[in-house]
Amino acid sequence: MAEKEIKHAGSDRVKRSYFDKSRREEYTILIPDMLPIHFKLIMAIYKKYGYNMELLQNCSRNVIDEGLKNTHNDACYPALLVIGQFMDALKSGKYDLEHTALLMSQTGGGCRASNYIHLIRKALSTQFPEVPVLSLNFSGLEKDASIDITLAIAMKLIYAVLYGDMLMLLYNQCKPYEIEKNSTDELLARWQHRLGKLFATPSRYMHTKSIYNAMLKDFAALPRTKEKKPKVGIVGEIYVKYSPLANNHLNDFLLSEGCEPNVPGLLDFVLYCASDAINDEKLYDKKTSRTLMYGIGYDVLYKFQKQQIKVINEQGIFQPPHDFEHLRKCADKYISQGVKMGEGWLITAEMAALAETGTKNIICTQPFGCLPNHIVAKGMSRTIKQAYPDANIVAIDYDPGATKVNQENRIKLMLSVAKERLGQSGGTPPQGGAAEKVPVYGGMEVPAVHVPGFAEKLPANG
Repeated sequence: MAEKEIKHAGSDRVKRSYFDKSRREEYTILIPDMLPIHFKLIMAIYKKYGYNMELLQNCSRNVIDEGLKNTHNDACYPALLVIGQFMDALKSGKYDLEHTALLMSQTGGGCRASNYIHLIRKALSTQFPEVPVLSLNFSGLEKDASIDITLAIAMKLIYAVLYGDMLMLLYNQCKPYEIEKNSTDELLARWQHRLGKLFATPSRYMHTKSIYNAMLKDFAALPRTKEKKPKVGIVGEIYVKYSPLANNHLNDFLLSEGCEPNVPGLLDFVLYCASDAINDEKLYDKKTSRTLMYGIGYDVLYKFQKQQIKVINEQGIFQPPHDFEHLRKCADKYISQGVKMGEGWLITAEMAALAETGTKNIICTQPFGCLPNHIVAKGMSRTIKQAYPDANIVAIDYDPGATKVNQENRIKLMLSVAKERLGQSGGTPPQGGAAEKVPVYGGMEVPAVHVPGFAEKLPANG
């Protein structure tokens, strides 16, 4: 494997190993844990192109300790965890280091997330110089170390975001009410398996409406109770919002506390990134060659979202995601869309939209060292509470020194208020969800939906 000396800022010099794409099948590519549902679909996509990826699941205290050892004090908590998870995995002895690579996604924005890759290389340079680091991005970064993104792959990645969001939404709206333990998890695994097989085909994965309807039919058929449970929205910095490692398995904790989590989809963040280019032209007269491309991309993705919302509404059992244009209008009431570092105005918009649509209980996840998040999240939560006096918002800080017990106690205090209000108001029943073990809801039979190729019998574990 070739090595090249690259000069970094200051006096640092780091030897960098290069990844030979022609030998990619020989490598195990490790990816940090953030969106387990979505990432498993992405792994299935790249498997067809010869990339063997593994989603890291190590989450012990060693991850934090390794992160502290290999980053500086100014690094944000997500950077610390990503680097720590990589280093802990490489030191575990499970991998052939001569045939192991690391993969990091980059947005290309002003957030330090775009600089993680350089911090990772610095950590590797003295301990594991033979391990290359790859980048997954749409911004033209790391051109000599980028993983393949052809037009065909890019299309599949977009659909992976759509289907991942749909599965996450249906899972969270079914899991709290399931009668048969782990039935929701088993159905999720089967659908991940099915989608993985569809992505191996030339175009069948593009039949979004049929696939959405099939998903809705399967999840609606799960036996569920009519128990009333508080809905809790999760917003905040993208990594801590989604990653079980970063937020101490917040989604699972809420489920164990008898709540229904409401987590905004990844597509909102993708649309947010695309809209930033449009906003740059409107607000700052900053027009580049990419502005038109992002504008077209935004229009296409927004149509995809509108279709998804329409299909969910037509079925009438589950609650759809928020319309992104509505999110933008929500943001305009409180904050400028020119505030775009990190998750910028999107956090404020999500909090307002959740409160507006009945999810009054909101947890704002805040990582140490993320200045934009603290400004637009903790800073704007008071404004949201003034607009919605019954909003029950709590900001939870995640950092190396924060204990899980203290975080959960603060959440439990918020939940005690939520459960008290639910009891007083009588609450609202879950979307659909009948207790009978038959696919009948409100006297309406769920129609069968045929998707070509879905008739094959799959094992119970997916």
